[in-house]
Amino acid sequence: MTRAHRVVVLALDGVYPFELGIPSRIFGDADGHYEVLTCTPDGRPVRSASDFTVSADHGPEVLATADTVVIPSIEPSRVATRPSEPVAAALATIRPGARTVSICTGAFVLAGAGLLDGRPATTHWKLADLFRQWFPKVALDPDVLFVDDGDVLTSAGAASGVDVCLHILRRDHGSELANRVARRCVVPPFRDGGQAQYIEQPVPRPSATGTAATQQWALANLHEPLTLSDLAGHARMSLRTFARRFQEETGVSPGRWLIQQRVLRARQLLETTDLSVDAIAGEVGFGTAASLRQHLHAAIGVSPRAYRSTFHGARGAEVRGAEVPGARLVEAGGAGAAMSRGSAR
Repeated sequence: MTRAHRVVVLALDGVYPFELGIPSRIFGDADGHYEVLTCTPDGRPVRSASDFTVSADHGPEVLATADTVVIPSIEPSRVATRPSEPVAAALATIRPGARTVSICTGAFVLAGAGLLDGRPATTHWKLADLFRQWFPKVALDPDVLFVDDGDVLTSAGAASGVDVCLHILRRDHGSELANRVARRCVVPPFRDGGQAQYIEQPVPRPSATGTAATQQWALANLHEPLTLSDLAGHARMSLRTFARRFQEETGVSPGRWLIQQRVLRARQLLETTDLSVDAIAGEVGFGTAASLRQHLHAAIGVSPRAYRSTFHGARGAEVRGAEVPGARLVEAGGAGAAMSRGSAR
């Protein structure tokens, strides 16, 4: 029997309880594919950012056995240019080839240990200026939810830790398992890594004048050549009012949102069906295989064929740590960012 992929979570002084629990909640609910262990740098309890102490069952010795190491966020007042000696010693035991993941300010720990030099990364937008000042060798993108640079992944604040863990699940085992875990945890199954961290407008109150119903209608009709006029007409709003309210509620324009949803649906169909690329293009509203190839390549840097060859087998087989050939899945700093943050039509 194949050993479960071991995820080791390193709890540091000042750890935020919510972020500390994300890996266990996501990976621990993945049908036995993962084993999640929590440790501290010296085996002793650590103070959390709340009013209690965290006592882990393991010391730093388990880091050497990890397939994936996760560094959850710590209080901003505890970030430093270099990790303490116990933390540095613990990080040094991580074996070559292990995947390393940070949540929020955990990126400061990885950067302080030199593990992000020359690599793209992200952290919480509020600490971006400090991060750049301390770690100029890191290619920081503070405007995205997470960055996947192969064996090192970094995510933004708080709930983006859920996004990056679900992304890893999807990368390892495909969309079906990731979506199943997301449903169990009652969270969105997919938020693109290049999605903006911070939207200036407040979240609107649900109302009959919002665009949620139109979003659901559009998702059910992705195969149609939907236009802004179609969407505004369904919402019974003027083009200008609809575009403004949609941007306020989602953080992106209607046109950009439609592209994101079509790419996501195409990825799901490539993973879970044997439909031809032409058929999938029609199903998701891109019309032609050429258009699908263009948009998929812009999003994740690979062709439909390359994507399917890597992920299609995840329906019934394990694809541990698989990476799409030729793809550098930096959905923040690369082409994926263009899809999420570019100008909309």
